[in-house]
Amino acid sequence: MRKPQINGFPLMLVGYMRVSSESDRQITDLQRDALLAAGVDGRHLFEDHASGAKDDRAGLAQALSFLRPGDVFVVWKLDRLGRSLSHLLCIVNTLKEKQVAFRSLTEGMDTTTASGELLFHVFGALAQYERAMTKERVVAGLAAARRRGRVGGRPFAITGEKLDAIIGALHGGMSKAAVCRNFAVKRTTLIETLARVSGPASG
Repeated sequence: MRKPQINGFPLMLVGYMRVSSESDRQITDLQRDALLAAGVDGRHLFEDHASGAKDDRAGLAQALSFLRPGDVFVVWKLDRLGRSLSHLLCIVNTLKEKQVAFRSLTEGMDTTTASGELLFHVFGALAQYERAMTKERVVAGLAAARRRGRVGGRPFAITGEKLDAIIGALHGGMSKAAVCRNFAVKRTTLIETLARVSGPASG
């Protein structure tokens, strides 16, 4: 029998599961059963025991490396995959660039269908709106700081486009540790700068 294809590539379902701790056996079984029922081969299941906020998810990294063009990456639920909407979209965009489709069983999202692709674009628009609002709050915070006379004294260690890029990266799902590595800033400097720019806006 000829293997199903997407855009001329052979189709393989690759599943990913995540639970917060080793004790969540019931949730693990629930995800596994759903993924197997959806057609994922048990040999192509990847798993992590970690909170969604953690960057070092070895199972996810292995799954993404294993995927090939034409494959379908399947999860039980969206919150098993991404730390945030922006992070989720970043992963799905990476899959699209690799010509890998994405399917979430609980939400019924499937980028191999027209409706699933539309839903993905809606999510993308929401994430873009969230980034715009975040930038607006940062700008408002800086203006409020100037009005309160906080421009004197020790200047901001991170400013301008670099600060905007860091804010965007954080809201795109990048961890503080990764930001410090990629932008060559100290963690204490990053935390202090974020506190100074967000404090007036949130007050």
